[in-house]
Amino acid sequence: MRIVVLTGGIGGARFLLGVRAYAREVDAEVTAVVNVGDDLYLHGLKVCPDLDSVMYTLGGGADPERGWGRADESWTVGQELAAYGVEPSWFGLGDRDVATHLVRTTMLTAGYRLSQVTRALAERWQPGVPLLPATDDRLETHAVADVDGERKAIHFQEWWVRYRAQVPTHRFVFVGAETAKPAPGVVEAITGADLVLIAPSNPVVSVAPILAVPGLREAVTDGPAPVVGVSPIIGGAPVRGMADRCLAVIDAECSAAGVGRLYGGRRAGGLLDGWLVDPQDAGTVVPEVTVRAVPLRMTDEATTAAMVRAAVELT
Repeated sequence: MRIVVLTGGIGGARFLLGVRAYAREVDAEVTAVVNVGDDLYLHGLKVCPDLDSVMYTLGGGADPERGWGRADESWTVGQELAAYGVEPSWFGLGDRDVATHLVRTTMLTAGYRLSQVTRALAERWQPGVPLLPATDDRLETHAVADVDGERKAIHFQEWWVRYRAQVPTHRFVFVGAETAKPAPGVVEAITGADLVLIAPSNPVVSVAPILAVPGLREAVTDGPAPVVGVSPIIGGAPVRGMADRCLAVIDAECSAAGVGRLYGGRRAGGLLDGWLVDPQDAGTVVPEVTVRAVPLRMTDEATTAAMVRAAVELT
C-alpha cells in the first residue's frame, strides 16, 4: 500500500508519526508532500519551518513542549543579533536550528534544488518517510493586512509570529504559485498512491499552498486514490495554532463541517472522499463526503496510528 500525506505545521508533523507507525504495522510505503509557503530568508539563511518541523519530529529531535525547533536548544546567536540591533528581531533562530539553515543555504547557493537539499538533510535525521517539498521554486504565503495605517502584503511568518494574526487582514496570497512547478516525484507519488491523506494541518496556509502549485490539485482530484482528510478543528476550535483566524480571513466557518465544506467533496468538484471528525463533532455533514467520527486528539503515537487506520477503513 502506498500512502501520500499532504502536510504542514506542527499538527501535520505529529500526524505523520502515526502514519509512519501504521505503515510499519502493515508494510506500507509513505511519502510526505510538505508545504513550503512558510519558507523565508532570515539573516541571509533559508528557513523552511514546515519541512524542518516534519524532519525534526520524525527524527526525534523536535522540542516536545514548543512543538517547533530543536530540543535542548540554546539562543546565543539570536541574543548576539539582538545586541547588534539587527532586524528582524521577532523571529527566533536557535543555535542548533541555525546549523540546519546554514547547510541548506550553502547547498542552495551551490545550485542544488530544495528537494535535493531536503533529502541530504534527512540523511542525518532518518525520518523513515521521504519528505518532498511541494515545489523547488519560490512559493511564499503573504497576508494582505492593515499595518501601521497602511494596507500591504507581509510574509505569513511576520503576520503570524510578529503580529500574532491580530491585524486586520483581507486575504492570503501565494506569491510565485502561478509559475511554480511540482518538485520531482511529487506528482508521481500522488498519482501512484493507493490513498491520499490530508493531515490535520491548517487548511488555509498549510494545505492550500500545496494545492496552489499548478498540477497538484489536479493530481489529487483526478488520481485513482481515494482522498481522506482529518479535521484540524475539534468542537469548534483548532487543536493548536491560529487556524480559526486564518479561516476567518477567508470567511470560512471554524468547525469540522466548515473545513470539510472548504475542501469539498470530490464528486462535487472538491477534494474529499472521506472526512474524519472527532466524536465531539459527530453528526457533521459534508455533501458528497463520507464522514466518520473517531478520536482525533493526537495524545500518543498509537492513538494517531488508530486515526490512520480509521482513514484506511473509510475507503
